[in-house]
Amino acid sequence: MSSTLPQEPKADKPVRRLGDTIFHGLSTSAGLLILLTLLGVAIFLTLEGLPGITASPDELGGKTGGKGFLAYVWPLVFGTVWAAVIALAIAVPVSIGVALYISHYAPRRLAATLGYVVDLLAAVPSVVYGLWGLLFLSRELAPFYEWLNRHLGFIPFFAGNPNGGVSANSILTASLVLAVMVLPIMTAICREIFLQTPRLHEEAALALGATRWELIRLAVFPYARSGIVSSAMLGLGRALGETMAVAMVLSASGVVTFNMIGSTNPSTIAANIALQFPEAFGLYTNVLIASGLVLFVITFAANFAARAIVERRKDFSGAN
Repeated sequence: MSSTLPQEPKADKPVRRLGDTIFHGLSTSAGLLILLTLLGVAIFLTLEGLPGITASPDELGGKTGGKGFLAYVWPLVFGTVWAAVIALAIAVPVSIGVALYISHYAPRRLAATLGYVVDLLAAVPSVVYGLWGLLFLSRELAPFYEWLNRHLGFIPFFAGNPNGGVSANSILTASLVLAVMVLPIMTAICREIFLQTPRLHEEAALALGATRWELIRLAVFPYARSGIVSSAMLGLGRALGETMAVAMVLSASGVVTFNMIGSTNPSTIAANIALQFPEAFGLYTNVLIASGLVLFVITFAANFAARAIVERRKDFSGAN
């Protein structure tokens, strides 16, 4: 006598309404549009920049100083990365400190006011930051640069000019302006991440007798580590691509130097394109577009590295 097991009832297919179909199509199209835009930019930069990359120094003429593409773009790459690194070294601890004060120390009314002020800084145009750096910050920092050169001139970073003195329109001034520009977005992200720390984690730390600083170190920072890295990488992307503020503040001469307060400073790729493109023609236009391709690759590599760091550290963060 054979017996058959009762079959489980088949699950009904979810009802697909018209609104669901439209929303699915719109969201998919938006995602594809981003990828297509990125691909289109990469193809344009590659096709237009390839003649400049393959051109010989004789074909490029005097616009590149008799150099080939690699020799021409290397100081620009160095200046771009160097300025961004200095800006991040200044902005990261400041943004974390401001975000911690807003989220864990300031009274609620003051915290809300400071949050509005920080968010308002993100709406200031780049040219305003450039004017501020050129007309105010560089003039006010000149005595401080003199002090650095006089007391710390033995350090290559503060060597100043070969014949003595310093320059206020230096890479350090440009980096300070960049640090102020990337501060709002980094502070906003860190603030939101700190506020999302599970309340149970904080209460458990306080119940074990932790001080406010130990609470932040043991409960907040482990949970927010990936968010801090993400905010730093967003700030790095902004600093790498900033154009007008750097072009207005920096007195560039196309050299490779770690001296931060001298008159000979490396330029950045974005600032160099903005200054040179209006007068460029022929192969030199392709060279500038090719340098833009290099900046595109650097920015993509920085974001890819940040994603890898976040994914690698995610399993070890306090969020889990």
